Amino acid sequence: MLAGVDFLCFYLVREKMNGPDPVEKHPMVGFPQVCFIKNTVNNPNVIVGDYTYYDDPEDSEGFERNVLYHFPFIGDRLVIGKFCAIARGVKFIMNGANHKMSGISTYPFHIFGNGWEKVVPQPHDLPFKGDTVIGNDVWIGYDCLVMPGVKIGNGAIISSRSTVVSDVPAYSIVGGNPAKVIKERFTQESILALEEISWWDWPIEKITKHLDIIVSADIEALKACADV
Repeated sequence: MLAGVDFLCFYLVREKMNGPDPVEKHPMVGFPQVCFIKNTVNNPNVIVGDYTYYDDPEDSEGFERNVLYHFPFIGDRLVIGKFCAIARGVKFIMNGANHKMSGISTYPFHIFGNGWEKVVPQPHDLPFKGDTVIGNDVWIGYDCLVMPGVKIGNGAIISSRSTVVSDVPAYSIVGGNPAKVIKERFTQESILALEEISWWDWPIEKITKHLDIIVSADIEALKACADV
């Protein structure tokens, strides 16, 4: 622990910095349950933006265990934007979980071989919903489940233990099973403006300079910052 003058010096040094280092696995000193997961993901089909974190006291570096049925021969991707907050227990079901549904039985006989491989489904027989894409500045609450091919817009909030089965509009709050829109965070005009501003793509120095505006609700002031 730092105390007295030492703490003040540490604080002043931090004040001159432009936020935490995005290549640090654990940006909060002494708090390993928070992890910038871009630095721990090894699967090339899981793409994560800077500053997106996973919060898990058991194994914050093991985020990939929550990406389920993600088989390389399927080819689908999980794409997560910048500055997202992902709570413990959030899971993503990928397209590899799908079974053939056009026949009488959905049982995957072929995977067991021994003569049953004669009914291996063709690629076009299996449902495929494409990449799962999470926007920027998205907050996904505790124990949520995101289904294959879902697109979650920028600035959205997903309530704890929701099951997301369809696309989520930008800057909306959704919850439930299946998740439904509870409310819009801003007017449609404001949402369009925020999408155009895209503050998450600014240089980190500019983000740091205008943090007080970014965390406020003053969209006009944010517009003014964008033009500086």
